[in-house]
Amino acid sequence: MSLNLSPSYLLLVMFFFAISCTTNKTNNMTTGKTIMEVTTFKINDDVLTTAFAEADAKVESNFTSKQPGFVKRQSGVDDQGNYAVVVFWKSKQDADASMKKFMSDSSVSDYANTIDATSMKMSRYVMDKNFEAQDSRFVEIMSFDLNKGIDMPLFNATNKKVETDFTSKRDGFLQRLTGVNELGRQVVVVYWSDKQLSDASLQPFMEAPISKDFMSNMDQSTISMGRYKLLNMELTNKEKVVALLNSFNTGDQTPISYINPEKYIQHNLSVGDGLAGFGEVMKHAPPQGFAAKVVRAFEDGDYVFTHTEYDFFGPKVGFDVFRFEDGLIVEHWDNLLEIQPPNASGRTQLDGATDITDKDKTSANKQVVRDLLEKVFMGGEMDKIATYINPTTYIQHNPMVPDGLDGLGTAMKQMAESGMMMHYTTIHKVLGEGNFVLTMSEGTLGDTPTAYYDLFRLDKGQVVEHWDVIAPIPPESERKNNNGKF
Repeated sequence: MSLNLSPSYLLLVMFFFAISCTTNKTNNMTTGKTIMEVTTFKINDDVLTTAFAEADAKVESNFTSKQPGFVKRQSGVDDQGNYAVVVFWKSKQDADASMKKFMSDSSVSDYANTIDATSMKMSRYVMDKNFEAQDSRFVEIMSFDLNKGIDMPLFNATNKKVETDFTSKRDGFLQRLTGVNELGRQVVVVYWSDKQLSDASLQPFMEAPISKDFMSNMDQSTISMGRYKLLNMELTNKEKVVALLNSFNTGDQTPISYINPEKYIQHNLSVGDGLAGFGEVMKHAPPQGFAAKVVRAFEDGDYVFTHTEYDFFGPKVGFDVFRFEDGLIVEHWDNLLEIQPPNASGRTQLDGATDITDKDKTSANKQVVRDLLEKVFMGGEMDKIATYINPTTYIQHNPMVPDGLDGLGTAMKQMAESGMMMHYTTIHKVLGEGNFVLTMSEGTLGDTPTAYYDLFRLDKGQVVEHWDVIAPIPPESERKNNNGKF
């Protein structure tokens, strides 16, 4: 049998041999401790990222995951194309044994041939806790040396306070681990649910007093920071939708693959059916392109619905609803409206609460909202409105309606007097996730056929916040598809 011993493979073997020589020392400090290996590198210029991802996944499934003491392996890439592989082991002995086998296992040769071995760097750390962030899709890895003469108990206390006082309170935070290698170099690893929420925490972190205290202990010239989007992670349907909408900003073509090319039913009546209709809209984008900022995103079974700020032939606010089959988008509905000035209470069409809570109450909250629409707004049982809407804490984001039940009543009276009474005739969908519920309803505004998209936030079984997009339904003569608004 002959092996494909390419120069890259030989360099990789030499690299791991050198590492094993420097780490194969008994250290009582590692006994019973989780070990984390971090290897960074670039892939060869002639290797496609998809080819590397495929080879990387095979190494994990065929070799690393089968080794004694294996806990978790993750591969990620940053915005500059630098890669990192993080592997957790139950013990130093397990990590050593795997490294020795890795150097002699022919199954890794294809993987080795994708890597620029001259760019490789590896560190091994004894960690303070076990890995638990199974659902993470983004990781930050910061390593550094401490200033000479640091009071270690004080540093360790400050290090812990960074997590308790800041990081753990940020949206999207999953886990923070710390560790040290045999040379005293420190590492902090923070796992996030996604890159966007990690990005949102960067500047606040730099400005937080506890962070400044923490970083003052570091030798600034030794700080190395890597931020990596994890590979081989199956995206949720919600993440696919957010990526698709964000592609308006980035130009990334990958999210288009989340749409079923053979079946895409379009309910925006100003857009042609199928992918062809989507593509036609994109052809007519202005020179600066379109922009989208997803403010809220929710998932309910096969449906994903979003609340988004658009620059789409002018500033707009919109609700989008996507239906999935077998992991691909097959149907889309939306309602769009031009951005309006804040209402009398100073609320905009997009500000307000965003945190999803009470996921165990999704079904109950959906029923509360359905009852509100059917019994109060369709059935005329206005005496029951305070049963469904909290009369003291109701926040309103409709541009024409101020906060509170009094504000709602006054606005409805003024609309009726001006001949623009709102009528709900049909509820087409009630979708929800936790404390947020979206309804898609049909009716009239005055004499105009109208689509009503209403988003409600509930607390303790009552509506406490409301957003909407109200838009006329185009007549048949102006429609570019025959799928209907709903």
